Amino acid sequence: MDDTHAQHGWSPRRFETLIGQLLRIGVGLSAAVVFIGGVLFLVQYWNTTAEGLRVFNNGEPDVLRHISGIVHFALTLHSRGMIQVGLLILIATPVARVAFSVVGFAGERDWLYVNVTLAVLAILLFGLIFS
Repeated sequence: MDDTHAQHGWSPRRFETLIGQLLRIGVGLSAAVVFIGGVLFLVQYWNTTAEGLRVFNNGEPDVLRHISGIVHFALTLHSRGMIQVGLLILIATPVARVAFSVVGFAGERDWLYVNVTLAVLAILLFGLIFS
């Protein structure tokens, strides 16, 4: 390890390990929340007939198309809100990875990669916010 990495506490191996942990935690947390939401769905709708589940043909209600509605439904332990929160965590995981990469590249003082990664982050955020 050279002096630059030793001074700032960043080594390429440590950086890769932290990114791997971030991805594992994000995907694991997402899977756990979706699983809990799925169990809640089965508990809440166990007695519903197939005809009663036509809601899937109509898509999500408007309230579940916005983050505030999704969080509200999840906090009230509504199954569909929990599943949506799990999916939001899954979407946020690679975005968090890119944001963490900016910090890592800045720690390595690799300004070219900081700028490229910031551009990628801006594109990701633009797509998420305005889609």
